[in-house]
Amino acid sequence: MSQRKNLVVAQSGGPSPVINNTLRGIVEASRDFDNIGDVFAARHGIEGVLKEELINLSAQPAEEISLLRYTPAAGSIGTCRYKLKDGQDEDFERCIDVFRAHDVGYFVYIGGNDSMDTANKVAKLAQSRGLDLIGIGGPKTIDNDVGDSEFKLIDHTPGYGSTAKYWMHAVQNANEENAGSCPADPVLVMQAMGRRIGFIPAAARLADPNREMPLQIYLAESPCSMEQLADNVNDQLNRDGRCIVVISEGFDVGDIGERRDSFGHAQFSASQITVAQTVVNYLNDRGLSAKGNARGNVPGTDQRHSMAYASTVDLAEAYGAGRMAASLAATGDGGNMATILRSPGPTYSAYYDKVALELVANSERAFPPHWIADGGCDVTDAFLAYAKPLVGEGMVSLPMIDGRQRLTRLAPICADQKLSPYVPQADRD
Repeated sequence: MSQRKNLVVAQSGGPSPVINNTLRGIVEASRDFDNIGDVFAARHGIEGVLKEELINLSAQPAEEISLLRYTPAAGSIGTCRYKLKDGQDEDFERCIDVFRAHDVGYFVYIGGNDSMDTANKVAKLAQSRGLDLIGIGGPKTIDNDVGDSEFKLIDHTPGYGSTAKYWMHAVQNANEENAGSCPADPVLVMQAMGRRIGFIPAAARLADPNREMPLQIYLAESPCSMEQLADNVNDQLNRDGRCIVVISEGFDVGDIGERRDSFGHAQFSASQITVAQTVVNYLNDRGLSAKGNARGNVPGTDQRHSMAYASTVDLAEAYGAGRMAASLAATGDGGNMATILRSPGPTYSAYYDKVALELVANSERAFPPHWIADGGCDVTDAFLAYAKPLVGEGMVSLPMIDGRQRLTRLAPICADQKLSPYVPQADRD
């Protein structure tokens, strides 16, 4: 595409501490290409496209764009859980109308598998309607469930390294309290995000790679029943007098009144009861082999917006993925997602490449079974070798003003709305 066209970027799904650094990479790299005009952000993902709410990022002060590196979650441009489903023809056509009205030739969607599917479908429909639109994906998910189980499509997603670092420190700190309070509270149950895949709870082992803590880890994939879990905990109590349990929110404890979003994904933090509380109740009702009670700790969305624990490696790679996405767009390499792959060899390094959106959209990563330790309540050293480089060595240094973190604050500079108001199909009564 040689003619100068504008670019629209949007975010979808749950945010991460580093999602805005991918956004920053896209904005800053776009300045290097003569065929990319203004960069607009769709406010709250694809809903912002449908409602024609486009924030002009090219008109923002350079300082505010730079501060996206230190700004977590999605408060800057917003995200959404609105899915363009087959049969919502009006929504798809509206996207094309908005892109045409604003001279858009590039659409970059930052998200997971569903977002890659959306970017691909919208771009293909646009081209069938005579609009030369290049669709590109930017990878994002703290769950690390985008891609394939052989790690050939993408080695890891931006966001995972920071959430893994969060859990590494959370377990270290929890162990200090548990060691001190164990005469009264010998068991602490901590619930980690991750739906049906265990990469986040697995990261708890990074806190104790030499296995010196009385730590047990239960993934959604762990082949353990509640009875086995209770037996394991009591065995640990008999050995050490205390036990820390890190458990996936997707661990099967029976019906917890799950609620689901528009993608059909379980939202465990919105459900009627938590997995951790169910386990705590079960352990206390069954009885512990030490005096005192089990207690629970359920970190919430701070797992995906705690900037203080952001991985410096994750930040750098999120930015690199954003720059790669802009480069793919500018060079006309549509239908692809920017990807991060691991270089072979004993020393960790990563490089950026591309992978077809269709491959990502139709794939689903599983936690490798050989990374689950025998007995189902731990992970292996092979997982540690995979995850350790992603959390980095140091702590991020945050810009501060008067003791408070300095965050990006975008000016309300938006594209003029050229079309009639529109209500997305799924929001209509």
